[in-house]
Amino acid sequence: MLRNVVFLDRDGVINQDSPDYIKGWSDFDFISRSVEAVGDLTRSGFTTIVITNQSAIARKLISAQELEYIHSKMKETIESKGGKINDIFICPHLPSDGCDCRKPSPGLIYQAQRKYDIDLAASVMIGDSVRDIQCALNAGCGHSILVRTGNGNDAEHLLTEAGLFTDYVAEDLYDASQWLLSKKKSRI
Repeated sequence: MLRNVVFLDRDGVINQDSPDYIKGWSDFDFISRSVEAVGDLTRSGFTTIVITNQSAIARKLISAQELEYIHSKMKETIESKGGKINDIFICPHLPSDGCDCRKPSPGLIYQAQRKYDIDLAASVMIGDSVRDIQCALNAGCGHSILVRTGNGNDAEHLLTEAGLFTDYVAEDLYDASQWLLSKKKSRI
């Protein structure tokens, strides 16, 4: 059974989010130190898997092939700095489609669990939105971290109002990775 898995949201965690959607590689802008964060996690034995809603496909703003190209370039950049994204699971559906893979539903995490035999109780979800944290809770992830990048500042207040709590609120993915690495030694 695979332990030490970190599920990462993409937009707002690894790269800058955009209200106009990320429609091509030229729109993709890494958040400062996010590439370094994935490298640190990789070198410390974590398996990193991206879990991302990408309704731009259903909206016909981007093709599945273009999204695949963006992801290949993202992975290539991360690998050039010593990191590794082990896999990427996407939900291409609209919010109104009622699928089980769109976060906050746990479908993407369950797909990853089936593919890799992941111990969800020993896994961590890092996201910037309420739906990321709810997805982690719905899937039974043992831990969750909210980053303040992307939608994180708004999400922090909404989570508090809803009585939902994370293990840590980080400034960004790098801060989250460093906290996680410090806790790995003490087995969070």
